[in-house]
Amino acid sequence: MYTFGLIGYPIAHSLSPWIHTTFLEQVQLEGTYELFEVAPEESLQETLGDLMKKGVTGCNVTVPYKEKIMPYIDMIDEDAQRIGAINTIVFKDGQTYGYNTDGKGYVRSLESRFPDVFAKDVRVLMLGAGGAARGIYSALLDKNCQEISIANRTLQSAEDIIQMNDKGITSNRLTLKEAEDNIAAYDVVIQTTSVGMKPHEDTSIISLKNIRKGTIVSDIVYQPIETTFLTEAKSLGCQIHYGHTMLLYQAQFAFELWTNTHPLIGSMDEKLQQILEGN
Repeated sequence: MYTFGLIGYPIAHSLSPWIHTTFLEQVQLEGTYELFEVAPEESLQETLGDLMKKGVTGCNVTVPYKEKIMPYIDMIDEDAQRIGAINTIVFKDGQTYGYNTDGKGYVRSLESRFPDVFAKDVRVLMLGAGGAARGIYSALLDKNCQEISIANRTLQSAEDIIQMNDKGITSNRLTLKEAEDNIAAYDVVIQTTSVGMKPHEDTSIISLKNIRKGTIVSDIVYQPIETTFLTEAKSLGCQIHYGHTMLLYQAQFAFELWTNTHPLIGSMDEKLQQILEGN
């Protein structure tokens, strides 16, 4: 009997219980997924101790605790250490193990939509330099990329992420204007910020007017499913990738760490889209 959960605040509307319950049913394991809401005044250290006593198998961690919880974790995966945040905890033999499945989950979701995306050297442009960008950049370093450049309002934030590059891959920091002007040079464009999220659906981080037809354009925002950014990309003949699939694939990776099984996404991506659209 497995017990999983989510640590964060607030988390009442999380989709994680539905995702992981579906995985449990699919691989025919018994278990539950609970919400462990931790208010800012509560102790993360005590929370982890309580969960261990309760016999919890594993937890996801969401805002605002992905960085704050790290000092209380016994062993942190090298990738999570590099990113500076964890979103998955495994409880095993009285120890806590921390991982970050966000970036790898994102890359899995991109490969599920475009299986050959990394079959040849690709030039990737990332827009934004926040926490999500750190995870995605880290995961992309393990792929066959000729270039991974980051455009951001604050160039220093982009530079800080590029410091992770230990593979010798070309990485440039760009202003958003430079990204807009030079976007035709890239094969994949990834929007990693919250720009365009409800209730600001009409906003877009840059114009795509100079983009090449056929470019893969991805947005990690999933409310709405199709952002203004993706609508413009589609109208210009680009191939688009929706953000809600990242939720499923980062959860799949976490579930594998907890159970050593491999649930399939299958039609969950259409079902999740229906849930997010209120159908």
